Amino acid sequence: MKALRFLIAPVLAAGLAVSAFAGEWMTDYGAALAMSKKTGKPILADFTGSDWCGWCIRLKKEVFTKPDFAAWAKKNVILLELDYPRRTPQSAAIKNQNEGLAAKYKIQGYPTILFLGSKGQVLWQYGYDEGGPKVWTSKVDKMLKGKKV
Repeated sequence: MKALRFLIAPVLAAGLAVSAFAGEWMTDYGAALAMSKKTGKPILADFTGSDWCGWCIRLKKEVFTKPDFAAWAKKNVILLELDYPRRTPQSAAIKNQNEGLAAKYKIQGYPTILFLGSKGQVLWQYGYDEGGPKVWTSKVDKMLKGKKV
């Protein structure tokens, strides 16, 4: 059984790295920081109430689920979802992590999008904006221009 763990752990770690490179949403803040440091890309941290916040749901539907956004994200950012659901169950570890991060970054409303550097520093803050993925990402590109990760 121990030998099996030694085989599985690297495969799982590689899977997390591949999913982050593929533009999929991570949920582990520490892993996102490490990936940011490794790639030089900022973290797009989405503080969301996925099952109750109307603007969060709208942002996800209009921007974050679109192929244009996925392609942009894959090239430009590490995606991190920090969810504060009311009905959807979460592990205690994720819930504690997310509550701590909401306090650390003084999150007052949802959705809040923070762009973070590899040390957790806030580069920029954003939220919902109408116009779909092309409008949203073009504004973000302007915000992030010249910011150090």
